[in-house]
Amino acid sequence: MENKSPFEGMMNLMSQYGQAWMDNLGQPTQSTLMKTQSEDFTNWVGSMTQNPTNMVEQQMNWWAQQVNLLNDCILGTQEQTKETDRRFRDPSWNETPLYRYIKESYKLACDNIQQSVENENGLDDESKARLSFFTRQYLNAMSPSNFVSTNPEILKLTMESKGENLIQGMKQFRQDLEQSADILNIRMTDKNQFTLGENIASTPGKIVFQNEMFELIQYKPTTEQVYKRPTLIVPPFVNKYYIMDVNPETSYVKWLVSQGHTVFMISWVNPNAQMREVDFGNYVTQGVLPALDAIENATGEREVNCIGYCIGGTTLVTAMAYLSGKRRKQRIKSVTLLTTILDFKKPGELGVFINDPIISSIEAQNNQRGYMDGRQMAVSFSLLRENSLYWNYYISNYLKGESPMAFDLLYWNCDNTNVTAATHNQLLRQCYLENRLAKGKLVIDGVAIDLGKVKSPAYFLSAIDDHIALWDGNFEGTKLLGGDNKFVLTESGHIAGPMNHADSNKYGFWTNDDNVHAPSQWLASADKHHGSWWSHWQNWVDERNFSEMIEARELEGELDAPGEYVKQRIQDVIAQENKMEKESA
Repeated sequence: MENKSPFEGMMNLMSQYGQAWMDNLGQPTQSTLMKTQSEDFTNWVGSMTQNPTNMVEQQMNWWAQQVNLLNDCILGTQEQTKETDRRFRDPSWNETPLYRYIKESYKLACDNIQQSVENENGLDDESKARLSFFTRQYLNAMSPSNFVSTNPEILKLTMESKGENLIQGMKQFRQDLEQSADILNIRMTDKNQFTLGENIASTPGKIVFQNEMFELIQYKPTTEQVYKRPTLIVPPFVNKYYIMDVNPETSYVKWLVSQGHTVFMISWVNPNAQMREVDFGNYVTQGVLPALDAIENATGEREVNCIGYCIGGTTLVTAMAYLSGKRRKQRIKSVTLLTTILDFKKPGELGVFINDPIISSIEAQNNQRGYMDGRQMAVSFSLLRENSLYWNYYISNYLKGESPMAFDLLYWNCDNTNVTAATHNQLLRQCYLENRLAKGKLVIDGVAIDLGKVKSPAYFLSAIDDHIALWDGNFEGTKLLGGDNKFVLTESGHIAGPMNHADSNKYGFWTNDDNVHAPSQWLASADKHHGSWWSHWQNWVDERNFSEMIEARELEGELDAPGEYVKQRIQDVIAQENKMEKESA
């Protein structure tokens, strides 16, 4: 590669990516998605042709708008307003009539196409939602900001640097391509600046238990007295746990310890194909329940308070219902659910993937591999906010040739985790598609899961801008549990909202004791508070006197936190798996 010209090297890399993209088209999921998109598009066009007069009128209006826009740009009569679209904020987009027209023409086309989809009455709601989503993806992918020749900022930079920005960009492109699965994973941060246990996930603790599913961390106390009843955190198994312990300044774990809580954290294993049969129920029976036993062995306390994050919260509540279904005494005496879905009837934009043909194709692909590749899942979530979580990095990394900055949250976001085939299949079909958990039809190890049997006090925390677990959908979960349920809504999104340090005062939150009415009514009459929900939660704990105080506990364990499971990267998991296959061949 080094002996070739920059142009030759660039073309070779593009050829590699093109081949990878073509190979991906043959995968069951991509084939089904393309078929579904084609059918939706055909139905849309067919619906529009039923009213040709309206269609012609729309086209004529669009052409008239384009002509007026062209005249305004050429003559300079167009009123200059503050640009709200981050893609076009550089002054170079308005310095010449040509690029101003390219920008405004693109935005006008997007508005007309998207309105045409939204206003089409001949489509059912599901088809319209899918068509709207994928149309938006296509339009944003084709933005003039994504191409050198139509982006004046990039063109100027390229000329000034004599193409060095593109050469550097292609080097980074090659590196990212090597680390990608079926879809290009664009790096968001400088991964070389972080080391687990040193400057990230650094809260002191010990590994006090380990099985094939997880390691259990017990954190070192920092107060002379602690709550007698320990606290177990169940993070999502689709991500690494340390989003709650990114750095000392923002660490949720460190803050909990500073309040006197004896904190235990589950650190899930990063699964390989050998774990293909591990299903959602196994995360309950071989995850949460053994963790409870390990905590009892470490502290002598059989009862705990629990905190669950995202799908970790779903797993936690399922474990509570499982214990009730087995007629065992409830060991989880209070539960805190952070951005947790219990009722899956409102999946948000994830709903475009929730139908039988697409899920069947994902199941086939998962069964073939043995797992859902976490890198592919990460890109899918990024494309829910494509301009801020995907294309902006495409422009800065590949077109500008800039190296990403060191950012701990984005490091965590790029540190992906696989999901076992059986678990991913079960969640998609039984939870998202069939909503069995909310309906009381989910069965774990022969036990029907009835959420109404969960009587422990519950603190629900959702985020108003959450695009993964919609807050109004999470709100419905309060009606499923049978105990005293408190719903709290924080500002911001899925990560920044919950991980809002008590000392930051960055985001506020809403409270309302009335959970009976619709979410919109709840919010309309809710009280707005400044500061983090963390302090509100601590008051909720103290008001209910969940536990007396005792002398701080000593730690026992040979392995220091963060342990070994959290250090398993997908690339390492796959490499080890390939090595085992070669050795057994």
